[in-house]
Amino acid sequence: MAKEKKAFPLRIDAELHRAIEKWAEDEFRSVNGHIEFLLREALRKAGRLPSRRLPAKEAADSAPEVAEE
Repeated sequence: MAKEKKAFPLRIDAELHRAIEKWAEDEFRSVNGHIEFLLREALRKAGRLPSRRLPAKEAADSAPEVAEE
């Protein structure tokens, strides 16, 4: 099931928009997608975004591999 997206107008300084546009391009994202990424990361780092719980199979698949000796 896809997450609901909330649309709203955002007014930002043109210079700031150009910088985000360049950064988004470098990361192969749209400006909108990159702004959402930056906000999500800031919220996560500030402890204001609940951590996403992965289903058990996904969590196991994404676990780092341990090198065998």
